[in-house]
Formats: sequence, structure tokens, C-alpha cells
Amino acid sequence: METLIQPKILKGFRDFLPESEIQRSLLIEKLTKTFRSYGFVPIDTPVLEYSEILLRKSNGETEKQVFRFEDNGKRDVAMRFDLTVPFARFVAEHKDELYFPFKRYHIAKVWRGEKPQAGRYREFYQCDFDMVGSDSASSDFEILSLMKSALSEIGVDNITIKVNHRGIFNAFLEKLGLSEKSEDVLRIVDKLAKIGEEQVTLQLNEITQDENKSKEILTFIAGKDDFDSTLELIGSMAGEKANPFVERMKDIRQMMKASGIDSTYVLDPSITRGLDYYTGVVYETFLNDLPSIGSVCSGGRYDNLAGLYMKEKISGVGSSIGLDRLIAGLEQLGIISKKGSFVDLEIFCMDSSLAVEYQGLAQKLRNAEISCEVFPDAKKIGQQYNVTDKKGIKWGILMNAENAKQGVFVLKNLETREQFDNCTVEQAVKIISAQ
Repeated sequence: METLIQPKILKGFRDFLPESEIQRSLLIEKLTKTFRSYGFVPIDTPVLEYSEILLRKSNGETEKQVFRFEDNGKRDVAMRFDLTVPFARFVAEHKDELYFPFKRYHIAKVWRGEKPQAGRYREFYQCDFDMVGSDSASSDFEILSLMKSALSEIGVDNITIKVNHRGIFNAFLEKLGLSEKSEDVLRIVDKLAKIGEEQVTLQLNEITQDENKSKEILTFIAGKDDFDSTLELIGSMAGEKANPFVERMKDIRQMMKASGIDSTYVLDPSITRGLDYYTGVVYETFLNDLPSIGSVCSGGRYDNLAGLYMKEKISGVGSSIGLDRLIAGLEQLGIISKKGSFVDLEIFCMDSSLAVEYQGLAQKLRNAEISCEVFPDAKKIGQQYNVTDKKGIKWGILMNAENAKQGVFVLKNLETREQFDNCTVEQAVKIISAQ
């Protein structure tokens, strides 16, 4: 007898059962609707890219996390670790076919070979939205506005979006004589929330070799109590070279106020985004009721990223939603719940000879925009109820031979057990729609 292969998956990877995948699909549908309302269009890129494409501008830490190998054609390839770098390659390769500014969204899986832990996997979804071909306060603001609108569409309103400008920070570091060490400083500062001020101070001292400079950096990233006074502080500390970036932030701030959404945004100079391709505005989003889960939506301006693959400079700004982290947070907050089916109603099979009538009834309900299905076998009604309970279906229809002759049925709310006898299709549609 042939030995059976044990069914198992790789460490750091997961299967998704229907209730989880339905939850994700519904979330993606709502996000997609919002992206389209802002004029964004979908694209897709390959899972595999040449390693030099993905790793041309990355740090050593990123390279350690990439799934990289030699394929059958002896090519050095890697699996995408985010959706931004492949997008830069996409823009460079298709620039003559695109129009600018070009606004895209891309929802797909990415892979990182980091150590698996609670809430962190090697395969996960990202949801990116970017605008390229415009270097303006308006494009920066549109991404920030879309971040808020997208999260609001899925029922997440109690959020804080922390904003900063890498240009102001870089001008400040140049004034301190630390330009050559800016990437190291930015990367350490970005870990402030994770490792605390004491550890950040120790590491800054090691980088700067000057405790006074480290203290100035800590004063800079501490900011003030509100957006405007913080902008004034960091602008003055950074000096004249930061003026254009300060003016950009002032313009963005005015757009926030004009749109009536300014209370959602906080200027936090400690937000730097560790990836070194960001050059302008950067931002991270936190759930106020669950800050411990970290940022669920982040990004920034990356003016020089596409320049790795083309001579022409094309500015870009975008953001990424970590779907898996966001879903985990929404589940903890009780904002979303798992569903086992997309249908609203089950037509129970009480008599197998009525299969034709059941299917005809189902189509009439679907024509009235009630999603439904017919239970295919005449099993005991208790067994049928068990299946619909697992699926989380709210409504059920019971119809015997006598009901079928009269063109009526029993409509039952499977959650409350309330019944509506002698219902017609029209009556059932009204009852279901009202609840």
C-alpha cells in the first residue's frame, strides 16, 4: 500500500478557511470601492523579479528577509517583499504606455523570510495605492485623505495618522554635520516606539559620537503639543534649507483643515519610516483603541525610487495597508466578525421532489437581489440547520408540497427564530430588506 503524504505547510505560511477568506474578500471589496472613487486604477506585477531589481536600493536587513534563489534558467531571482519596488520597475518599463499623473492600487501577496511570530508571517497581503508623476502638496494630501477614507469605509474611524517630512529631518541632520550618517540616524529614530528613548539615546551616542548632538536629535523628535507648534519648532531647528519642506507641510495642513479632517493627523517628528527610498512626507496610522498592534497603514513620498531604472525623474507618493495586521486589530476590537458564507438566505430541502420548485424560487429571490442557495439534499432538518448555523446564514425558507401549490412558504429568521407564514417572494424581500 502506498504511503500517504502527511498534509502540512511550511513554517510561517497559512491556509485560510472560508470564514477568514470571506472576511478578507469583503474588506478588499470595500477598500477597492474607495480607491476607485478617488480615480485609482488596478495593476498587477509578477511574484518573481530579478534580484537586482528588488535589491538595488535596499539595506542589508532587507536582503536577509528576501526569498532569493537561482531558477532553472540560472537566473538570480527573488520573490517580491513589497509592492512599491516592483511598481517603480513597472513605471519605468511602461512609461510610454502610461499617462501622468498615474494613480494605481495593487492588492496582492508579498513574501519576507523573517522569523515567524505572533501576528507576523512569511506570506501576507499588502494593499498599496500610489500616485506618480506629481510632486505637489495636493498629491501628498490626496494619499493622506484616501488613507482616512479607506479605513472609514470599513468602519474604522477612531484612528491617528502620524505625519512627518524626511526633508526637514535631513536638513536638520545636515545642520548637525550628520548627513553621511542620516540613514543610520533615521533608522534608529524610527525604532523609538519599539525600543524606548533610553536605547535610542545609547545608539544615537554611538552613531554621532557626541552626546550634545544626540540630545538635540531627541529634542527635535519630541516635538510640541500640536501640529502647528511642532512644525514651527522643527523648522527652526532645521534651518533655512528646510523652508521648502516646511511650506509643503503648511500647505498640506491647510488642505486637511479645508476638508474638515485635520483632527485625525498629528505631526510626529519621530516618524521617519526605516526604508531609505522615502524622501519627503512620511506617515503611519494607528488604531486609537489598539495602539499596541502598531501601524496598519503607512508610506510616504519616494521621489527617487523610479530613478533606479530610468534616467527621467518621476515623483511618487503612496501608502500601504497591512491587511493581515489590520484584520487582526479589527477582530480584537469587534469591528468585524467572521462569516462562513456570502449568502443571506437558505432554502431548505424538505422534499427532494420539489427540487425544481426550490431552484425556481431561488432564482426569483436572486433577481430581487437576495443572495441565496438551495440545500441540495433532503436531510433531516436539524442537520440542515447545523450547516446554515456554521455558515452564519440569517434567513431560511421552509416550503412543503402544499406551500408550493399555493406559491407561498415559511420565512424564518434563523437568529431570532421568528417565523413569517404564508410569505410570497415579494413579502419576503420586503421583510429581509427591512432588517
